[in-house]
Amino acid sequence: MSVNSTEIPNKKHKLEDDRAAEGEVRKHTAFIKRITNETKIQIAISLKGGHIELPSSILQKTYEPAPDAKAQVIMIHSGIGFLDHMLHALAKHSGWSLIVECIGDLHIDDHHSAEDVSIALGEAFYAALTSHGPIKGIKRFGSAYAPLDEALSRAVVDISNRPYAVIDLGLKREKIGDLSCEMIEHVFE
Repeated sequence: MSVNSTEIPNKKHKLEDDRAAEGEVRKHTAFIKRITNETKIQIAISLKGGHIELPSSILQKTYEPAPDAKAQVIMIHSGIGFLDHMLHALAKHSGWSLIVECIGDLHIDDHHSAEDVSIALGEAFYAALTSHGPIKGIKRFGSAYAPLDEALSRAVVDISNRPYAVIDLGLKREKIGDLSCEMIEHVFE
């Protein structure tokens, strides 16, 4: 395995180039470490699932290896239970392997942790997607509906260089679990 490093101001990115036994099949994998005044976050992601790991745990956790090389690894520790649940569902249904660790100022509120985890996840996704050069061979946009309990959700995504978000959740309460409902829109942006 060869390792390529790219430095971005105030953030450390390590991109891994995993080659399969036969030929040049690569996993799109990235490791992001984000440190701010309020949070310390690290994320490892593989867009194709399979084995990933953190260089070391900021939470002093020991993670069991996946039962086989193709199994998804999903371990989310943001400190915010409902955010962990949403990120776990995202990783599970997209086929990613994802490890998220966050130490944040939750004694104040959930704002910095939720926002910074989401920013770091976006950076990790982009780093993994572009880890082997320009983005090629993916469908640029797509849409889907998903029913769950009494809700029907619709997601429309365009992976372009023109960020824009319309999020209409219609939430009527202040919190879901320990996540402020106002933060949910920021997470999805």
